[in-house]
Amino acid sequence: MPDNSRSTDQSSPDQQNGAPQLPSELPVLPLRRSVVFPMTVAPLAVSRPVSVEAVNRALAGDRMVLLLLQEGEEEEPGPDDLKRTGTVGIVRQMAKGTNGLRVLVEGVSRASAEFLNSAADGTGITALIRPLPEQATRSLEVDAHVRRIQELVERALSLATGLSPDLRALVTTIDDPLRIAYLLASMLDMKPEDKQRLLEENDLSVKLTAVAGALSREIDILELKGRIESKAEKEISESQRQYVLRQQLKAIQQELGETDSEVQEVRDTIAKAGLPEQVAAVATREADRLERMTPASPEYQMIRTYLDWVLEIPWAKTTEDRLDPIEARRVLDEDHYDLDKVKERIVEYLAVQKLKSAQAAEGQAVTIKGPILCFVGPPGVGKTSLGQSIARAMNRTFVRISLGGVRDEAEIRGHRRTYIGAMPGRLAQAMKQAGASNPVFMLDEIDKISVGIQGDPAAALLEVLDPAQNHAFRDHYLEIPLDLSRVLFIATANQLGTVHPALLDRMEMISLSGYSEEEKRHIARRYLLPRQIAENGLKPHQLEIDDAALTRVITEWTREAGVRTLERQLGTIARKVAARAAGAANPLETVENVEAEEVAKFLGPPPFRPDVAFRTSRPGVATGVAWTESGGDVLFIEAVLLPGGHGNVTLTGQLGNVMQESARAALSHIREQADKLAIDAKFLDGHDLHVHVPAGAIPKDGPSAGVTMATAMVSAIRKEPVREDVAMTGEITLSGLVLPVGGIREKALAARRHGIKIFVLPQQNLQDTEELPGEVKKEMRFVPVSTLDEVLPIALPAPAPAP
Repeated sequence: MPDNSRSTDQSSPDQQNGAPQLPSELPVLPLRRSVVFPMTVAPLAVSRPVSVEAVNRALAGDRMVLLLLQEGEEEEPGPDDLKRTGTVGIVRQMAKGTNGLRVLVEGVSRASAEFLNSAADGTGITALIRPLPEQATRSLEVDAHVRRIQELVERALSLATGLSPDLRALVTTIDDPLRIAYLLASMLDMKPEDKQRLLEENDLSVKLTAVAGALSREIDILELKGRIESKAEKEISESQRQYVLRQQLKAIQQELGETDSEVQEVRDTIAKAGLPEQVAAVATREADRLERMTPASPEYQMIRTYLDWVLEIPWAKTTEDRLDPIEARRVLDEDHYDLDKVKERIVEYLAVQKLKSAQAAEGQAVTIKGPILCFVGPPGVGKTSLGQSIARAMNRTFVRISLGGVRDEAEIRGHRRTYIGAMPGRLAQAMKQAGASNPVFMLDEIDKISVGIQGDPAAALLEVLDPAQNHAFRDHYLEIPLDLSRVLFIATANQLGTVHPALLDRMEMISLSGYSEEEKRHIARRYLLPRQIAENGLKPHQLEIDDAALTRVITEWTREAGVRTLERQLGTIARKVAARAAGAANPLETVENVEAEEVAKFLGPPPFRPDVAFRTSRPGVATGVAWTESGGDVLFIEAVLLPGGHGNVTLTGQLGNVMQESARAALSHIREQADKLAIDAKFLDGHDLHVHVPAGAIPKDGPSAGVTMATAMVSAIRKEPVREDVAMTGEITLSGLVLPVGGIREKALAARRHGIKIFVLPQQNLQDTEELPGEVKKEMRFVPVSTLDEVLPIALPAPAPAP
């Protein structure tokens, strides 16, 4: 029974001489969530301006205020927010605190506010009051109520050890029933509304009945609290004192009929989840274990976390596929330019799904499995964004799983539950994130997986990416077969050399080659430039870049297979235009038209300039093309005969073993065919041969530079320069045959970027040129060759006569 206010056991001087004369008008002190009764003393915290003003006015006059209960929580209440019945109080004490005033108010009598007037400046409210007389007639009924209240007080004092024993003497010595009612009402934990009704009530018997009812409720609470504490203490031993609060909570739940509510909640969730039979059995078994454990047990939380994971995995939930191949192709074309092979493969998959769904509707047993694709290509060609577009076209959820740098097998399969901090693997987490069992999973950078002391993650992916096994993938944490057969897996890689061979065998490779200049210009116009204009706060009409300027940005400021650098350069232009617009008087009206000759003003000097003619202006320099994981690139190979030597061969430029062997094979073939090649067979007598590949800080390897090395050697020996508009690729054998190589598209695009007009390639690679863009085939001439004898007349059109 909380003691929230105080009362005096002796009459105040004002009361000894009768109730003070009440003025007709008093300042109003609004009270939030509290009621002050007559014949009681209450401490109040006063901080609001309207309340402080009321106290100051009272202290300046007869120290009286009208205490009214406020309806609502307004900081500056008006007359309509206040009750009309309240208590006239006298400010006995006042002290200033850090957050306002602390006052001690003594209730004098009830009063009714006949009229409330709010000051124009909102600093105070005054009231015209009318005193409300109290019923003071003693009767047998009143005495009976008083006797019952005294007995209830005795009962409450016997249950509540924290109350002062002086309260018993105080209640028994007070002879005024009205004062007893007000005193106990101010001390009991009653709602403000109930206290206000008690204050407004004129019948003394009704007031005493209400106080007795509140006192009985307080006694019931004290008795229930005692039973809860008693029951909890019986279950606690000396070694379990730290569980006192948990046992009390358990006893409270038993009293309320909510025993084991957490376990019951888990059981209800299992019942409503619609889990497969095998999963439901495991979840029910773990729920039974949970019920037998005390919540304080460390294993309790581990099982609870496990159940949360099991219930959040979408075992049987699926999203409805969009099986319209025409609509899917429209969405793919809307998001990406070109990439026809990928788009055709997705449309084929959807067509198969549509036919199988029709068969399933007829009652036939069909198995629907998602393909496992691998997009291989240089950075910036749209591999990851293409996966998002595929998910949108199929109306599936998309989840990206980054595998770059992963070196722990548990990242894929999860950790055993016996370990502290165990959690499911990335695939199970991705299934939870997707919320469906048929999402699109993007396994990004699969070629960047590392092997650590914790195992090989690529080996763990063998089961995941095998359509014959992934219908029952077992995560070490869940230990329940997880069906991944309906997932559409899309892996991305820049190169395949570092991917596990068995993993390559499980995936369908789709190559995404670099873009030509025309394709880049189209992509920039359709996707990149609008995005950069929006990201830099510009309106579409504020920045225009003509085709000539775009072409110059592509050729002189970028030299890549993808379009990332191109987008960065366009972003630089957009930012500079935004900076100019921000400094103008009307920023949204600033318009910038960028022409070709103005590009350097925005991007500075071009970092890439045509240099093939300069590099090949001297004998012994041949232009080759190479494939890297970033796309194709041009490679200059230099050869020079050094007089005064002893026939030694020097190879420099960070060349790998295969490339060094190609150089030696080319040299041996030249020496063996010297007469046929119109050179002196003894060209190494008294000379050394030095072969160098510039950009020596970059490691180089591979057989495709063999033809270029042989051409550079013959050029150095004949002292004839190689044609500046010719580039070549192909592996050379000891007998002079030119063998096929890979990456023809990337190499051809790189040669075109450097202004090459004639591209020499192996005869068996001629079919690879069919997939080149039409503008590339139109501007370049592709010459297939089978031997080195066919290369030299093209690269060195004027051979010297035979000696």
